[in-house]
Amino acid sequence: MNVEFYLKLLLVVAFGSAFLIYLIGKISSALRDLLAVVTSLVVLVVVSYLYGKSGKVIYCENFLGVPLILRLNMLSWFFSISIAFVGLLSIIFSLSYIRERENTDFYYLMMLLVNAGMLGIVLSGDLVSFYIFWEIMSWSAFLLISYNKGPALAAGIKYIIMSIIGSVCMLVVILSLYANYGTLIIAELVPFIRSSSHGYVLFLLILLFVTFGVKNAVWPFHSWLPPAHSEAPSPFSAVLSGILVRMGMYGFVLVFFTLVGLKLFLSLESNSFHYILAWIGAINIVIPTFIAMLQNDSKRLLAWHGVGQGGYIFLGVVLGSSLSVAGGIFHLINYTSYIALLFLVVGAVEYRTKGIRDLNSLGGLIKKMPITFIGALVGTCGLIGIPLTSGFVSKWLIYKALILEGYPFLAFAALIGTWGTILSLYKFLHNMFLGQLPERFENVKEAPFDMQLPILIYSLIIILFGILPGIPLKIINAIDTSFGFESLNVNIWGIGSETGVLNAVNIFTASIVAIIVVWLIFKSGQKVVLVAQDSNYAAGAYIPKDKYHYTVEFYKPLYRMITPYLRDFVDEFYMKLAGWTQKLCYGVRRVYTGDVGYYVIYIILFLAILILIKVGLKPW
Repeated sequence: MNVEFYLKLLLVVAFGSAFLIYLIGKISSALRDLLAVVTSLVVLVVVSYLYGKSGKVIYCENFLGVPLILRLNMLSWFFSISIAFVGLLSIIFSLSYIRERENTDFYYLMMLLVNAGMLGIVLSGDLVSFYIFWEIMSWSAFLLISYNKGPALAAGIKYIIMSIIGSVCMLVVILSLYANYGTLIIAELVPFIRSSSHGYVLFLLILLFVTFGVKNAVWPFHSWLPPAHSEAPSPFSAVLSGILVRMGMYGFVLVFFTLVGLKLFLSLESNSFHYILAWIGAINIVIPTFIAMLQNDSKRLLAWHGVGQGGYIFLGVVLGSSLSVAGGIFHLINYTSYIALLFLVVGAVEYRTKGIRDLNSLGGLIKKMPITFIGALVGTCGLIGIPLTSGFVSKWLIYKALILEGYPFLAFAALIGTWGTILSLYKFLHNMFLGQLPERFENVKEAPFDMQLPILIYSLIIILFGILPGIPLKIINAIDTSFGFESLNVNIWGIGSETGVLNAVNIFTASIVAIIVVWLIFKSGQKVVLVAQDSNYAAGAYIPKDKYHYTVEFYKPLYRMITPYLRDFVDEFYMKLAGWTQKLCYGVRRVYTGDVGYYVIYIILFLAILILIKVGLKPW
């Protein structure tokens, strides 16, 4: 069987199983759960089989006058395997997490539709298919963000309104391309776009920057992301932040290096366009990362890091060198692993503590949830970029590219982001798992096995790709060379260049030695003495009841002073714009009442005005 058959099979299984499982759920929830896992596994197996293959197939000869095409190359395979993998693990995690909730059949339908929509996007060979799958993904995501109702509905509406704005921009681009060139097949558009004027290409890129910037939560289109992550079910938060948001980055890569092309992209407006985008990426790193430090809600903290880490990916890609693009794409796959892992960790803690996400109300859970703690530790190390994790390698590539290309201030911005990440994630890890266990959590148990399994798999992948980064870098290098970049010197242990070699074996050896030394130092110290929670004092301050640490309110006076200045001005602008739009709509609604009598009066007034104008124009 050829590639074309498997491409069709992927879409049939991905979309067909979503609706089939919804119907089966009305009969048996156990059978529904089993089939959700099995079909997600089938999708992963089929995508894995397609590694190294390429091809295309027309799956609809004539849709509104244009053919609909699926195509497979290394870039689309790379994203497809990420989508299938994250989707499978999130479905497995959902088995226990969502079991006692309402509308579970609907939840699985939307989860599978989101995954199917994302697969369709990366496999699309024409812009009509791309747009259709984009809308399926966006509206399914809206329904999942709004799943818990209440505040979740407001978060979902904010997301979908911004998504609609992005979709309209994409539609304008599609109509413009079709009007100018008479085709929407991506391969056929390439020579036309590359021979277009710089002004027209900039017009297309600015509109698509809005489209993909909204989805990728690039500043200033980031404001929907924190509330959406906070309110969505945790397994979907893993999908949303781990891979759905990065569909925007797929769009950027496709447009910058496939449609526009490397040479034209770097030469736009005398080489300054991609530099402006690089500074937007730097802003995306610094500001959200330090906002994350002020968060006490664990999911909201991770959501702000989702914005910040997206800045690293965007910065690496738009810099436009072989090393930076490799680092940006590698950081994308790393980010997918560790942010999904951390959201699943929060979901497991939330599940066992009956919904608690306030970091100041947790603590000491390492004793009760050791597997979940391991996931939190590995995910935190990956997000920071500590050696022996995959995040270290991708950040090293981005830092090195920034320095070699002569952008010290951008490199400094990226480094500042790492400092902020360390500070906020120390708080995340420590307040949740370390310190003294609150007495009300004495009976807390480890998460169920179906929650532990995805956590352990993600943890192993982060460490595996940190020690053997050549596994994903080989694929990324093939993607790079397909864009016209020079091939990188990649081996299983790392990557070499004219300025030195990154060898994970040496780093691994040094890290093991350091860990042994630190362990010996701690082993030689005094043993911990347990005391009652209400007997725990520090610096003469008593711990507030049911709170983690005496410093919970320590910075309250400072926060009170600086809170008026800690404002998201972009979000405030959007809210004012929404308010103005609402007032305008209310004004229009006063005219458009639906009462026929009012319309008769309007017609009479209109005719009277015409008569007066006619009379007034007559010479006396």
